[in-house]
Amino acid sequence: MTFGQYPQTRLRRTRMQAWTRRLVQEHHVRVDDLIWPLFIQQGKQLRTPISSLPKVERLSIDQAVIEAQAAYQLGIPAVALFPATPAALKTDDGKEALNPDNLICQTIKAIKSACPELGIITDVALDPYTTHGQDGIIINDEIANDATVAILIEQSLLQVAAGADVIAPSDMQDGRIGAIRQALEAQGHHNTLILSYAAKYASSFYGPFRDAVGSSNSLGKKDKKSYQQDPANADEALREMALDLQEGADMIMVKPGMPYLDIIQRVSSTYRIPTFAYQVSGEYAMMQAAIANGWLSEAVLLESLLAFKRAGASGIFTYAAKFIAEQLASI
Repeated sequence: MTFGQYPQTRLRRTRMQAWTRRLVQEHHVRVDDLIWPLFIQQGKQLRTPISSLPKVERLSIDQAVIEAQAAYQLGIPAVALFPATPAALKTDDGKEALNPDNLICQTIKAIKSACPELGIITDVALDPYTTHGQDGIIINDEIANDATVAILIEQSLLQVAAGADVIAPSDMQDGRIGAIRQALEAQGHHNTLILSYAAKYASSFYGPFRDAVGSSNSLGKKDKKSYQQDPANADEALREMALDLQEGADMIMVKPGMPYLDIIQRVSSTYRIPTFAYQVSGEYAMMQAAIANGWLSEAVLLESLLAFKRAGASGIFTYAAKFIAEQLASI
């Protein structure tokens, strides 16, 4: 392929005016691309700031409903729910995850009642419910894969019964997608979507999220390297994706986001299926800290989302979803 040379070709010609820049823009962030994570807490009329996650709050259910309605009015397709389970309800086996009246099930019902057309995505994992902060139950000092999967199946069915539209297993246990899909089919939930956190890395970018759900102190100095992916591995992500797709995942996730744009690009171009990115708490917190100090402008938030779209992401989990939706609405 050959192109003209300067001065016959001047690439600045299409950059000179706003209308031509818009006309030739290759990628766009739309409100339809946004998924807004919400942290839920017990109580009423509560909004608790999260110190390590600027401009993000834990919300009581009534406040979560208000924000969900605002998201829907802005055109955001879905919210993702994460519970801050009270310490008194946490156990070694995470049994609160199987309480049909737990915080997340109550929230699903309340949001669906107030805003039935808004999509609800729920996290399937045990770390918000366990005293040790791991994503599974521990047997003989090891995260027990199959025993954990058995609990995840029940957790998924409870969330779907409450009204969840998308089940999003983030636990990284082997075989859980197929087991959950089989259980959903057996219970008649043929249209329930599974969004698999298929490439979830053992990243250092999750700290503020763990503060938000209250698992930081529980986890302590322990890590999740025995089940989450090694940040050094790329080909392994494709194997994870292939397995989860074979087992019945409808959509797949890469987490974290910006440090793993190469993975997003490889996955989206290889499988050509809906591929989501999670702009995780550490990514978001760094940008907000720089914005607060005047080192960067808020424009970096939208620019960061463009990077995901350029890499091939179908949609993006971001704590800036409401802000970005408001900005897009004002254009």
